[in-house]
Amino acid sequence: MTTEPAPTAPAWRRRLRSAARLTGRALRSRWTRRIRVGAAVGLVSIVGALIGVMLFAHAGINVGPFSAEMSIRPSVHGGTEVNIPPLGSLHLDSHRGPLHLKVDLGSLDQSRTEALIDNPSAISSAGDRAVDEVVSGVTRLGLRTLGLAVLSALLCAALVFRDVRRTAAAGVTALVVTAGSFAAAAGTLRPDAISEPRYEGLLVNAPAVVGDARRIADNYGRYAEQLQAIVGNVSRVYSTISALPVYEPAGNTTRLLHVSDLHLNPSSFGLIRTVVETFEIDAVIDTGDIVDWGSGAETSYVSAIPSIQVPYIYVRGNHDSAAIQAAVGRQRNAVVLDNTTTTVDGLTIAGIGDPQFTPDKSESNEAGDDAAPQLLTAAGETLATTIRDATARGTIDKADIALVHDPEMAQPLSGLVPLVLAGHRHQRSVSVLPPPAAPEPDPSASASPAASPPAATAPPMTTRLMIEGSTGGAGLRGLENEEPTPLTLSVLYFDELNELKAYDDIQLGGTGQSNVEMQRNVVGLSPEDEAAPTPTPSRPAAPQPSR
Repeated sequence: MTTEPAPTAPAWRRRLRSAARLTGRALRSRWTRRIRVGAAVGLVSIVGALIGVMLFAHAGINVGPFSAEMSIRPSVHGGTEVNIPPLGSLHLDSHRGPLHLKVDLGSLDQSRTEALIDNPSAISSAGDRAVDEVVSGVTRLGLRTLGLAVLSALLCAALVFRDVRRTAAAGVTALVVTAGSFAAAAGTLRPDAISEPRYEGLLVNAPAVVGDARRIADNYGRYAEQLQAIVGNVSRVYSTISALPVYEPAGNTTRLLHVSDLHLNPSSFGLIRTVVETFEIDAVIDTGDIVDWGSGAETSYVSAIPSIQVPYIYVRGNHDSAAIQAAVGRQRNAVVLDNTTTTVDGLTIAGIGDPQFTPDKSESNEAGDDAAPQLLTAAGETLATTIRDATARGTIDKADIALVHDPEMAQPLSGLVPLVLAGHRHQRSVSVLPPPAAPEPDPSASASPAASPPAATAPPMTTRLMIEGSTGGAGLRGLENEEPTPLTLSVLYFDELNELKAYDDIQLGGTGQSNVEMQRNVVGLSPEDEAAPTPTPSRPAAPQPSR
């Protein structure tokens, strides 16, 4: 009997087993292990270098009178970004990847700006020194970044490998990669990129601020002269706000600071902080138009609110979008009132935002001022209804102050609250609102012979309307006229019964002027305490530049 030969495995299986054996031997070989270790060391060193650069690669520098912060970030496209809050940002195609340079221009340094003002010839020399200062700052930042990248890579490798040789290799790798990145950026440097800037933010969205960008090259000299003048004017404001007069109120007095229409002025919050500290203010009230256009780029402006360190009570103006209102509400000490109430030191404050959003209206376009006056009156009536309902429910005893932006919203509040604060007109004024119209008598009740005589009613509450000027000097528009718009704000003094007893009107001469005035006003001694006549349906002729 013959035996059959055992079946052999298919050829493809034999080849598969052979390939698996070869792969196993290759993976266990000494060179493969070295490649794996090298790849791990390279990955750890690059990750460590990126962590060091992302977290710590920034440095502060001084460029002329400005304080600036420079930082380096990994990038594919490279380039330089110069942030000029709150106007926007300037982007330069200065070099190609893998590093991106970012420069954030900060505040003016008071001592350096005063030195420039005292020595006019220093302004021209400051421009010459600015280039050297920037180059020096970039050099220091580059060395700092190189050291931080290597140090961070060494720390990460030490934690991962716990081996001296691999840690040293990671440090060398980080040094080579970082130095090579700087070499690549330097090799692709384009010094002429400064002549081809790209603007983003308000410099694009609001060409009225800087004019047509296509003509900047043709009018560069004129723009440079205007910029010098603006810097000098703002510097004088910074050197002035520290000289405000001091008032020592009684211990049981509540002090509120009324501001309005900041319009992105960079000196406004410095001025507010000075008054808050000098006058021992308990809370700040802002009646709107904190920015100009309501754009997302302007939300960073309100981040200075926490530096004031007292409650900041705010109602939206017609230049403030919902995004701006939300940004204010995110600040830790801010209280946004929009048909709501709040309490500060026993004072109940109600407020509502402007129902219109018209950031594109300016002095030269007043058609929008009469576009929808009924919306303003309706908003005032809405707030009045909210106050009445809250009083009826016992949520509040009474409202001591009502906040609106446009004075046209105030009339429905007459007789309901003793004080209405507003802004919008960039012109300070104080008046007493006309009393509310008396209700029509009921004819059927008067015709009844058995009707009882009407009961004596208390006289209606007197409501005072205080309109603040522009705490920001109307923003950039305040620099356009021959006479700059003054910066105004008021300190209000309330007694223990929550009654307004006096107010101080503080005024700084418009940007570029150094005079400071303060006037004490005692309630009850001024002509404005007389009742105003009944208003006509038309809007007042007072200037309303913020629309």
